Amino acid sequence: MSIPQSGGGPIENFDELAAYMESGCKPAADWRIGTEHEKFGYVAASLDPLPYDGACSVRAILEGLRDRFGWTPVLEQGAIIGLTRDGANVSLEPGGQLELSGAPLATIHDTRAELETHLREVAAIAAPMGAKFLGVGAAPIWTHDQMPVMPKGRYRLMTDYMGRVGTHGTQMMYRTCTVQVNLDYASEADMVKKLRVALALQPVATALFASSPFFEGRVNGHKSWRSRIWRSLDASRTGMLPFVFQDGMGFQRYVDWVLDVPMYFVYRDGHYIDALGQSFRDFLKGELPALPGEKPTLSDWADHMTTVFPEARVKKYIEMRGCDAGPLSHLVAMPGLWVGLMYDAAALDAAWDLAKGWDAQTREALRVAASVDGLQAEVDGIRMVDLAREVVAIAQAGLRARGQSGYGMADESGHLDILAESAASGRGIADDLLDRFHGAWDGDLRRIYAEMSY
Repeated sequence: MSIPQSGGGPIENFDELAAYMESGCKPAADWRIGTEHEKFGYVAASLDPLPYDGACSVRAILEGLRDRFGWTPVLEQGAIIGLTRDGANVSLEPGGQLELSGAPLATIHDTRAELETHLREVAAIAAPMGAKFLGVGAAPIWTHDQMPVMPKGRYRLMTDYMGRVGTHGTQMMYRTCTVQVNLDYASEADMVKKLRVALALQPVATALFASSPFFEGRVNGHKSWRSRIWRSLDASRTGMLPFVFQDGMGFQRYVDWVLDVPMYFVYRDGHYIDALGQSFRDFLKGELPALPGEKPTLSDWADHMTTVFPEARVKKYIEMRGCDAGPLSHLVAMPGLWVGLMYDAAALDAAWDLAKGWDAQTREALRVAASVDGLQAEVDGIRMVDLAREVVAIAQAGLRARGQSGYGMADESGHLDILAESAASGRGIADDLLDRFHGAWDGDLRRIYAEMSY
């Protein structure tokens, strides 16, 4: 989840909303990679989720990172809720999931180094207090009643609203973890092409990274329960955005969609003001019931843009959002996959060629099938495993074309070896976990904590 935005004066005219997105355009030389991942903290002795307070807690870990590794604390109403350092930040998800939002980096090698450093620092603080972190897409055992609540006003408002729309909103907030990447665009046309590829091929990424076949102690019938949750959340702000593929798509068309998404809140002076279900269009006219007579600032608009959750979304960059969290190898491979597809022109063309003939029904059917069957999915003769092989090969070629050496590699394509192996075998993390559950674990799902922790 995003932290409150800052900066930007009052919105003087409607065109500023699209201009905000356009201000993110950058030449290719300035494109960067921002990787975000979440993980479940738990008490090693009991396997219970970490509480916010106490000797073994989320707060103690944040304070330890602050004191030992030079992170600057982020406070809300006096409570530590995050950290910042060198362009990166650590934040809390609603159920205490710890998230690293990485700095804008130049290569996937840099991403790997950042992730390794972060996990090493977290382990150095967590281990002595008896805490560990689990890397899967959905909490395998915990129930909703077991989950702690973090001291963030945004989440209190969202919890209430999620309970009234859709059927799985609070599951998403409290019991899922994802890995995502934020990538740049050069122009409006480049944004449109990348967003179309990101949305159309997101089911392939969902299948490759699926790691959540368990929920509330049982096999749930899906390779990615996290993806299943997102399909029954809040239709007004989620999904595959069919309008993106229509003629006339651009910054303004995206703005029009976001304006029609009901608001959650307005952030003022350290407080979240309840604006649940209200209209940003009314806000622009000074007619928001939560703040009558007041008009929004650009930071209000930036905040509102963080409350839409499609499979890929746009701010001043594009976020690819549809993957389960997993082991370190997959936390690195996920940005590597999308950088390979997006940051080389030939690869981007090849990726679009794969998907440009699909209609909205096919894209949605692939999304559903990916969550259920992972790499074994099939829709109207389209086999997910075949798509995965093609997509990974295109991404590897895109990374080779970048020619960025590091970690003893001539280029970044080696970071996708783990995905190439999955695509070749037709098996992903979820398949391996299910085999262990029915085999070596003898149905004891508690074994997942030892085998999938960082």
